[in-house]
Amino acid sequence: MPDDAPNSWESRADAYSLYGFTDLPTIRDRGAVVLTHGEGPYIFDVHGRKYLDANSGLWNMVAGFDHAGLREAAQAQYDRFPGYHAFFGRMADVTVALSERLVEVSPFSRGRVFYTNSGSEANDTLVKMLWFLARAEGQPERRKILTRVNGYHGVTVVAASMTGKPYNGLFGLPLEGFLHLTCPHYWREGAGGESEAEFVARLARELEEVIAREGADTIAAFVAEPVMGAGGAIPPPEDYFRTIAPILKRHGIPLVADEVICGFGRTGEVWGSETYGFLPDAIIASKAMTAGYFPMGAVILGPELSDRLQAASEAVEEFPHGFTGSGHPVGSAIALKAIDVILNGGLLENVRRLTPRFEAGLADLAQHANIGEARSKGLMGALEAVADKATKTPFAPDLSVSERIANTCTDHGLICRPLGQSIVLCPPFIMSDAQMDEMFEKLGAALSAVFAEVA
Repeated sequence: MPDDAPNSWESRADAYSLYGFTDLPTIRDRGAVVLTHGEGPYIFDVHGRKYLDANSGLWNMVAGFDHAGLREAAQAQYDRFPGYHAFFGRMADVTVALSERLVEVSPFSRGRVFYTNSGSEANDTLVKMLWFLARAEGQPERRKILTRVNGYHGVTVVAASMTGKPYNGLFGLPLEGFLHLTCPHYWREGAGGESEAEFVARLARELEEVIAREGADTIAAFVAEPVMGAGGAIPPPEDYFRTIAPILKRHGIPLVADEVICGFGRTGEVWGSETYGFLPDAIIASKAMTAGYFPMGAVILGPELSDRLQAASEAVEEFPHGFTGSGHPVGSAIALKAIDVILNGGLLENVRRLTPRFEAGLADLAQHANIGEARSKGLMGALEAVADKATKTPFAPDLSVSERIANTCTDHGLICRPLGQSIVLCPPFIMSDAQMDEMFEKLGAALSAVFAEVA
């Protein structure tokens, strides 16, 4: 129960804060969780309670909450040069070094980087780049953006229009010209008797039909997460991207990989696009790029888009877009360190080592009568709750099953995320075997308790 004292942390949070993406009945009944600090993959609240954070903060705290090297990199840069922008041809040396490093670790032979403060802003920036480029090249009608139902690309107006979630209708979104194709979730979207290969072929036909209907010369890009994150950790069929990428290439439509969640190791490779064997034309990065220690995002352009955008900008003397915090030197220093920690400090290897244990833990819990599907790729996965396993029938929405499971987990010292009727897990890359076992033990107990009440 929440602490209702007028001066309690929970009451102060409720009085002065507007909560985003928060189940408000939970706050009313239970109060906010007000945190003080973290140690490794654990966080602590104002009452001293300890929680294993199986959501890595918000997919981003992959090195845990007290990594000494990341804190030292931030402090050293604050001491040396604490802030600047990336306007007017002026940029911190550490930001130049980060651009070089990002292109080096990208799948591109060469390219350019544009910095933002978040993944949402990076997706917004990408769309503005494409619209700017289309007008500069005499194709002002090339403005439509293709994404997928259940895909998530952010919350700014353009990024929310890209996001295929029904709640954006509450804002009168999407904007005109943002088209959402079928979610590549075979378990839920596959037709009766349809094989996975047939499902992929159907989605490929849909893409061809949309391009034919809309006109390839009106479509600026197809933007996709390699694995859908906020859609519920939904991996596509293995051949999905290898099937649709040639279609887009044939029609001259750029394929952009939104790697905000997948990038820098979450799927077991540096990039999710590597995991699924396709080469995008641009990459959107954020979250693990700084291991969550600084708000930062980036658009990484491959060679062709880099050259075309540079030429278009030179023709009008500038690319008129940017943010005060773009390329912040402290964020750049942290990002350089985070990338090194992930790629050379053992974190990516630990993702790969833990993946079989993670898959086995999900599969074990999927034996429950009210879990319809366990799905995962690398260290991101989900369990889908169902009222009836055979028919895949979901629970009635008013039961708030996933929220109840997440709340029960919180009561037992585990943070996980409810999404629709799924429980999503995306543990930090630093997890030990014992911590992985602790995560599944606590989640299993919560599942049994909640399903005993509602099933």
